[in-house]
Amino acid sequence: MSENWEKRELKYSQNSNEIAESGSVFLMQLLMKEECRMPEKECMMEIMKKYVGDIECFCYDEKVAGFSAKDYLVEFEEGTVPPQLMVTSCVRSGLDKIDEAQKSQMWNCCDDRDQILSECKYQVLATDMLATGLSAHERADLLMDYMEALVEMYPECEAVYFQNSGKLFLAKEIRNHEVPRENRFIYFAVNVRFFNVSGTEDMVIDTLGMKTLSMPDLQYHFHGLEPDLVANHAYNYASYIYDNNNPIKDGNTVDGIYDEVISRNVQWKCHYENSIVQPSRDVIDICMNEYASGNRTAQ
Repeated sequence: MSENWEKRELKYSQNSNEIAESGSVFLMQLLMKEECRMPEKECMMEIMKKYVGDIECFCYDEKVAGFSAKDYLVEFEEGTVPPQLMVTSCVRSGLDKIDEAQKSQMWNCCDDRDQILSECKYQVLATDMLATGLSAHERADLLMDYMEALVEMYPECEAVYFQNSGKLFLAKEIRNHEVPRENRFIYFAVNVRFFNVSGTEDMVIDTLGMKTLSMPDLQYHFHGLEPDLVANHAYNYASYIYDNNNPIKDGNTVDGIYDEVISRNVQWKCHYENSIVQPSRDVIDICMNEYASGNRTAQ
């Protein structure tokens, strides 16, 4: 990790205005400086087919467009249906209501976030529906293909805000990325957040965004270790959980950090619990032995 955490501290709090996360839908806000029109139906179909595959447009007007991703199937009691991808008309964004606490977690856009949030007054909202029944990898691939289609479909898009995790990316970074296909969801849609616990030397680092794939986030409550190292550990183990369909059980151990690298010589115990920091969700809390805070023990 290259972020200088020390310059971007955030006092720990349980604030009801924290980013809300939903496991049922995935929300992307395409941010624009000026209001734009819905692309022509034929143009949207062409681009969607290029990235998503076999699709059917089941609704299209000046307010909303909807597409069925027919290469994917979700089983319900009533039958098997393809997931749906929805995109709205361009409206006022409302992102001027994002507070400093939320801004401070936009690590991938630190130099540009204030300018983007102040200049981009409009948004197009994109989401999925009926997709929670897909496997984690299927849903991740579908959502990231949809993301790539959207930034081509809307050349006016300046940035994309991932509402489930609070991440903000410049659209040009998405358009030009070279992230391997299997790594895209963790890179773009899962955030690693950092908090200082007010009045103490304790810190909390957690992930946000794994719930979209029905997987647990990670949580570290600690002191005495460089947060960059812990953030790197969090990204590595979020990828491990994703790649292996979460093999971690309550009471298992994972490799910890020794001499600034992840090492088998150190084992940290994992426990499932509710998150310390909002939004409330299941997390794997990693007890960091001598670095653990909050009366945690490895027993």
